[in-house]
Amino acid sequence: MSLSAGQPTISVVVVSRRRPEALKRALVGISQLRYPAFEVVVVADAAGLAVVNDLPFGDQLKTVEYETPNISAARNRGIAHAAGEVVAFIDDDAVPETGWLHHLAIPFAEPEVVAAGGYVRGRNGIGFQWQAQSVDGTGEGLPLDVNGDESVVLTPNNGRAIKTEGTNMAFRRMVLAELGGFDPAFRYYLDETDLNLRLAAAGHKTAIVPRAEVHHGYAENRQRTAARVPRDLSEIGASKAVFLRKHCPEAQRATVWKAFCQGQRRRLLSHMVAGHIMPGDVRRLMRGLQQGYSDGQTRALGQTPELTRAADGFAPLVVQLGPQVVIFGRLWRRKTILRDTRQAIQDGKLPSVFIFSRTALFHSVRFDPAGFWLQRGGLFGRSERRQSLFRIGGFGARLKQEFQRVAAQRLMSETLLPKRLQTKQQAQKRSRS
Repeated sequence: MSLSAGQPTISVVVVSRRRPEALKRALVGISQLRYPAFEVVVVADAAGLAVVNDLPFGDQLKTVEYETPNISAARNRGIAHAAGEVVAFIDDDAVPETGWLHHLAIPFAEPEVVAAGGYVRGRNGIGFQWQAQSVDGTGEGLPLDVNGDESVVLTPNNGRAIKTEGTNMAFRRMVLAELGGFDPAFRYYLDETDLNLRLAAAGHKTAIVPRAEVHHGYAENRQRTAARVPRDLSEIGASKAVFLRKHCPEAQRATVWKAFCQGQRRRLLSHMVAGHIMPGDVRRLMRGLQQGYSDGQTRALGQTPELTRAADGFAPLVVQLGPQVVIFGRLWRRKTILRDTRQAIQDGKLPSVFIFSRTALFHSVRFDPAGFWLQRGGLFGRSERRQSLFRIGGFGARLKQEFQRVAAQRLMSETLLPKRLQTKQQAQKRSRS
């Protein structure tokens, strides 16, 4: 596959710390991306780099060892080793849909587009964690009315920036270098939001790309458990202080900070009511939030290294991708379906697997570390919030509906479906091939 007009070379930067298994899963997903020219830069601790070395394509990845818990500094290390025209970022606990880079790259054909952000689905693979937002100098986001699946190019105005989400965003490398990359004063939280506001101040345009999807799992880290229960709020407090110093008028900062603390306290109380933390934990975490805010008041701002182009040049990941296939069946055939899936992977194919039970169970989607997408749920159950709770329909109709829901994100053709489920046009096209 070769680059066509308007398709930039892309560097995918993945930062990882203390999550080697999540990193491995993310990299397997990234290796299946259908895009003609992209390289992968992994900035990780020793445990993460050990996992990279075990992957069959690991020797093709650029690796940077970095142990310090500072997301901004780590991303800057990635940018320094990136040689693509565009730098894309994804977290180690996320997996991209197969067509992620294909869709994310399209808006960059317009020279005035400097940044692009896609949509993020949550850990059930169905609901959205993040779609389209704008953000102001307080750091609070507001939803943007982006209709349909086509990308939209937006111009910031009225002191607001177009928000991109850290686990699904891309920027022209030249502009990143000009702006100094990410501010290391943001060790965790609001790092990309700060960059969004700096882009807006320079008048740059950002594209929102709904079809560029990643699935994000919220794996545990120093700040939260796997269930998203806070462990420490000090870095959040510090980043909030830095952000307000940089972007919020001084007269408003005390009011904004008070409202932020109230919101964090409400969040902690909800976890306490649910039995996840004790009353003493609420007091401890709020003290940490305040201590972090004090620390953030004295942090140096904007001290970024010079981000020159990578000396070792562009190193595209070359993985021989086989055809995509659809494997499906009812729940009682689960073992046979998964056996067929494993065989398809051994044959070099990329499976999307659909298993439906004769129930009204809600659906879930996940990427298996073995290298396939799996959707499970009830034949009459809901896969999108806007759908009714109970639906009547046959297996074939439901399979076609769920296939069409993800086909564009994975760059899949309807010819992968049984002929009886294809549109007449697709069936004729397949018969001629």
